[in-house]
Amino acid sequence: MEADNDTGISQFLLLGLSEEPELQPIIFGLFLCMYLITVLGNLLIILAVSSDSHLHTPMYFFLASLSFADICFTSTTIPKMLWNIQTQSQVITYAGCLTQMYFFLVFGAWDDVLLTVMAYDRFVAICHPLHYTVIMNPRLCGLLVLVSWVISVLNSLLQSLMVLRLSFRTKVEIPHFFCELNQVVGQACSDTFLNDMVMYFVIVLLGVAPLAGILYSYSKIVFSVCRISSAQSKYKAFSTCASHLSVVSLFFCTSLGVYLSSAAPQSSHSSAVASVMYTVVTPMLNPFIYSLRNRDIKRALKRITGVPVMYGAIVLRLKRCP
Repeated sequence: MEADNDTGISQFLLLGLSEEPELQPIIFGLFLCMYLITVLGNLLIILAVSSDSHLHTPMYFFLASLSFADICFTSTTIPKMLWNIQTQSQVITYAGCLTQMYFFLVFGAWDDVLLTVMAYDRFVAICHPLHYTVIMNPRLCGLLVLVSWVISVLNSLLQSLMVLRLSFRTKVEIPHFFCELNQVVGQACSDTFLNDMVMYFVIVLLGVAPLAGILYSYSKIVFSVCRISSAQSKYKAFSTCASHLSVVSLFFCTSLGVYLSSAAPQSSHSSAVASVMYTVVTPMLNPFIYSLRNRDIKRALKRITGVPVMYGAIVLRLKRCP
């Protein structure tokens, strides 16, 4: 097909995780369950934090913000994927692809920055406990969330505008289940050098730098905790941070792996599977990681009528899964 500019593009084709017809019902059912669990679990976190005055603290404010970001993050990709499987169509319009990519980048970057903010919050709470309430005041907490949102929007706007300058064929096949930035740029007919440079710069700025900051924060936390004489206090401190570290490890390792390896030749299927880990699995696991290891959240959920039964049923089903 002839290369054309963006005004001549009719449609993109999302090839999905597999083109095998017999696997489509399995993929549909699996991703539908994961999406519903993600939305319900994160909504319960938001409801628990907002309804319990004891949880109106910086840590839980950031956790509720992360839950909201996770719901939006997953909702930018999974519903369209499920719709395509249900209708047996792989089509997404050029405008639809750019819109999906824009919001995916917004909420993905917001997730990224919020995880960094939560690491800073734990650093202040454990390393400077006497000054915690003064440093992490409501004004600063609101400002941190607002700034993280602005950074995410500006990054997404820049990346999307950079894609608009590219030329594509009239029909583009994307070997993925959504319009991920590196996959879309890789399908362009025009020179993508500037796009690649901007993308790698953003990876360092919003990926490598936050991860380095998080690791530094937790190195200081470990050093401070080791000086605590009480074994119970040590356990409480490490338990509080362990859940955050598990989310950070899964999110950053898979997302950085996908984008840093985009320049190297690799299987499109392996890239799509890795993307599932940080776009679907991490947002789904967040409510379970934070609530099952957190007495305050579990206590708040028990105060909500009907929620313990529903949430307990979800946990029980997950435990039964092989």
